[in-house]
Amino acid sequence: MPHAIPLLTTRTPLTGWTLRAPDAPAPHGRARDWLEATVPGTVHGDLLRHGLIPDPYTGLNELDVQWVGQTAWTYRTTFTVTPEQLESPHLDLCLGGLDTVCTVSLNGAVLLRSDNMFVPHRLDIRPHVHAGENTLTLHFEPVLPHGRALEARHGQRAVWNGDPSRVYVRKAQYHYGWDWGPVILTAGPWKDVTLHAYHVRLDDVHAPLTVGTDGARLDLTATLSGTAAPGDTVHVTLCAPDGHEVARAVLDAHAGPLQASLHVPDPELWWPRGYGAQPLYTLHVTLERGGVMLDTLTRRLGARTVELRQDPVADEPGTSFTFVVNGVPIFAGGANWIPEDLLLERVTPEQYRDRLQQAADANMVMIRVWGGGIYEHDAFYDTCDELGLLVWQDFLFACGMYPAHPDFLASVQAEAQAAVRRLRHHASLALWCGNNEDYQIAESVGASGPGVDPGRFDALAIYERLLPDVVQTLHPEVPYWPGSPSGGVASHDQTAGDRHTWEIWHGVMAPHRDYGRYEGRFVSEFGLQAPPSLHVIDRFTRPEDRHAGSRVMEHHNKAADPQGRPDGARRIAAYLSDTFAPPRDFGEYVYATRAVQADAMTSAYRAFRGRWGRAGARAVSGALVWQLNDCWPVTSWAVIDSGGLPKPAYHAIRRELAPLAVQARRDGERLTAWIASSLSADQPAQVHLDVLTLGGERLQTHAWPVTAAANAVTPLDLAGLDLGDVTLPGAGVAFLRLHVDGRERSRAALWPEPLKYHDLPDPRLTATVTAGTLTLRADGPARGVWIDAGAHAPRDNHLDLLPGETVTLPLPADVTAASITVRAVGSGAVQAQDLPVRHDAPPQRPTHAPLTAPPVLVTAAAPTGSDQGAP
Repeated sequence: MPHAIPLLTTRTPLTGWTLRAPDAPAPHGRARDWLEATVPGTVHGDLLRHGLIPDPYTGLNELDVQWVGQTAWTYRTTFTVTPEQLESPHLDLCLGGLDTVCTVSLNGAVLLRSDNMFVPHRLDIRPHVHAGENTLTLHFEPVLPHGRALEARHGQRAVWNGDPSRVYVRKAQYHYGWDWGPVILTAGPWKDVTLHAYHVRLDDVHAPLTVGTDGARLDLTATLSGTAAPGDTVHVTLCAPDGHEVARAVLDAHAGPLQASLHVPDPELWWPRGYGAQPLYTLHVTLERGGVMLDTLTRRLGARTVELRQDPVADEPGTSFTFVVNGVPIFAGGANWIPEDLLLERVTPEQYRDRLQQAADANMVMIRVWGGGIYEHDAFYDTCDELGLLVWQDFLFACGMYPAHPDFLASVQAEAQAAVRRLRHHASLALWCGNNEDYQIAESVGASGPGVDPGRFDALAIYERLLPDVVQTLHPEVPYWPGSPSGGVASHDQTAGDRHTWEIWHGVMAPHRDYGRYEGRFVSEFGLQAPPSLHVIDRFTRPEDRHAGSRVMEHHNKAADPQGRPDGARRIAAYLSDTFAPPRDFGEYVYATRAVQADAMTSAYRAFRGRWGRAGARAVSGALVWQLNDCWPVTSWAVIDSGGLPKPAYHAIRRELAPLAVQARRDGERLTAWIASSLSADQPAQVHLDVLTLGGERLQTHAWPVTAAANAVTPLDLAGLDLGDVTLPGAGVAFLRLHVDGRERSRAALWPEPLKYHDLPDPRLTATVTAGTLTLRADGPARGVWIDAGAHAPRDNHLDLLPGETVTLPLPADVTAASITVRAVGSGAVQAQDLPVRHDAPPQRPTHAPLTAPPVLVTAAAPTGSDQGAP
């Protein structure tokens, strides 16, 4: 019956949408007319496309678009139902996501009232449609009146960030404004709207690929929805990463439970990035009737085990907090993730790929999906699977005292079940976490902590009962953690659980070199603010706005004190003054504040990774910077700005998380150093130490062999003596370089602190462009060499260079010398120059390169008498 195939399974996206606001305020009367709309989409996105609102990310325009979120909007489309579709036993309207308070009507009949952005809906519409044209409307009410009505009924609750009524509304909480984002209260069908005609369909498939001593086993359980007939079959096929078939099964779809167990004798294990490969098996499940396909599903699976171990830490109180994959403890260096935009329809799979590739290129191993955002698009998790990025997934509760009345709990349960079912097959998913900072805010209002009546903390019903029950039932293969931070006597406990270290920046505003004093067993948040690139600043400001104290620059910094008063610029100024003299112009201000953020991240990752220790002594097992990315152009804690351009802090993190990293700390004239390794085997290496004056005169040079212990921290000794016995002059700089097989794999430069007390001479930078390459040279010691190439992000940046050292980087063909400037501490902006190609010049040879990053070619004229030479 070839003609019947389309009728047995047809999914039709609904198109032809229009949008209007009948009660739009008078100045925005055009919005009362029907406008072409995009689905999936948001009201803001369509109004921006039609030119009815200014870009909310530019200047102060955020203030001018608030009316949009305070207005009711209606989407409408008509669609044709054919007689053949009406003959189908089942005809469903599938709503992937409605943001947020929505009434769904079909041909005038109300089918659904929805108030949870994260719950998909499938509605049987056969009784409500007819052959021919049918009209579907989605009416969205503004969320603030809805939330405030619930707040009036149940009581106001404490929050950090945003309107307090947000805790009653299951909408992305960051839309209400956060300390890094604007208030953009979106509305609309933010996911697909489709029509599904079918006889019987695959309703749910759970197929964990578990690893044991005799190989791996795929245990599949499937449920169907619809009208199965005798002879219907479910075909299960598992293919290896190279595509060949590993195992198959055929199940009777009409008889009893649909279960299969497939054995994989020699599984290819999936590993986090840097610990091994990421092979993915492909599972095909098809539902068939008489040779005709009724439904099909394809998933990619990884064979791996994941544990969260909390073991004793040798000679210390408390317990560790260590992720263990395939039996191997992992130092989970990485970052926190926020949504890439507030208008979510604009985030493409390519954008997810770009941003996550940047995380992977920075040697990150884990990404935490923060609880004030969304359960991300499938493309996010698919990419993490491919790149080997472990995912810590928060449920979507953040910085608030959430309610727990019956209707709210029912909505949360539906949301959690939908999220877990959708995401549980991903190999990258390593943890489900109940919330972000809700235990912390509960402590702040006296609702949590030692001796406090648990009845004062309503949401414990969510974090300690509802959510763990959902995870245990639907995804028991992955651990659950009740909240971040939590686990100790209090949320700031340094000896158990995870910790958010905000004594630097918030709290006492401790110096960033003191990160080690505020460690935790797993530091899941910490950070320091810095502006975006000049390229991004130019896009949201006018020339007159480009100074640190302008209203626009301060508007694009949402940090605030506990009373909600803006204080980001003030805190940046304090940390800037700790290190540098006052900047002379705006370009120097942007450079210097970003350099301070990079210094802070160097301090943090060295302090935390340096406490990875060894087996049985995992004092700190992870460090996730707040935050990886931005959702709009802003001065924030992000290490990659909204234009996708890495800040200097990104490169500092990339170096400190290298698989083999030499790390050090300077305390006045005293130097201590160690090697941190995530390699699976001991690694012989050679350490080079050069001590110079700030003018470049060599004072000391040493070189000695060392063996870096596998997956551990190895303290460095100098000729059998503690390296801490080496003293540095107050105005000197030390360069530590780690060589493997004659190639530099890592370096650490230790400059005087605070640098503002010292006269750092101009390093006399030169930058030349020829034949698609950029060559940098420094005549003197150069700190924080930054290459500004506009919209282009060089592979390597924020460099500390020895005197006479040159660095060569590839450039895209469209990047010219005219678009490149470089600067370092002690120098102004240096314009790159074109250099004609010399056909008789011998090729340069690399003398150091990151262990896993794309190669950076470097040659160095070492200080006189140094042991450095060409390999």
